[in-house]
Amino acid sequence: MTTTFPDVTISTDRLVLRPFEEEDVTALTEMMNDEHVTAWTGAPHPYTRAHARHWATRGAHEERTAGRGIVFAVTEFLTQRLVGTVHLRNTDWRTRSTEAGYITAPWARGEGYASESVLAVARWLLRDQGFERLELRTAADNTASQQVAQKIGCISEGVLRNAWMVRVQTADGRWTDTRTDLIVWSLVPEDLDEAADYEGYDGYGGFEDEYSYGRPADANGRPADANGRPVGAERN
Repeated sequence: MTTTFPDVTISTDRLVLRPFEEEDVTALTEMMNDEHVTAWTGAPHPYTRAHARHWATRGAHEERTAGRGIVFAVTEFLTQRLVGTVHLRNTDWRTRSTEAGYITAPWARGEGYASESVLAVARWLLRDQGFERLELRTAADNTASQQVAQKIGCISEGVLRNAWMVRVQTADGRWTDTRTDLIVWSLVPEDLDEAADYEGYDGYGGFEDEYSYGRPADANGRPADANGRPVGAERN
């Protein structure tokens, strides 16, 4: 039985999803130090060039060769600029199921790139690779990620209570951990026919162990809670 994904590149009308390269280090470092990524993920903070170089040249590739999943660097077709990443992880080869996480770079948000890239990976996974289940997990107040899941045709299955840690920024600028629930979404082969057109919408990200979430924002683009209050603001 095959227990590793092939080393492939996936293309859409606007995007190329390929393995990470050393040339991605600068853009990856910038993306991972965005406050939205810091807030929603377990990635190191600050995220250094050494972290990015290890991931781009070794860590991401070991995900595939070790059979854990596969990592795609998502780039614009025309400019080759790094748009983000899609990561399939926690792969179960017996049940043919895996879990997806993703990040979109700050400059690329609002263009529909997240849903376009995740849907492209889902189609490749469920049609070409013969998988039977793709799972996404989104923080309970992360409406942007929830809409991406809905846009590509995922079905909400339930809530994992107190299942993940996110970061919030305090009044003095420090980051501190807090717990959150996770909503579990799934996509199976027959759901692909129901997937809506992804163009015109983009969220910040979906669950991933190393990095993935996008954060709701206030009117000034700062991290916010589900009610639009800036993260770190005093609560009544």
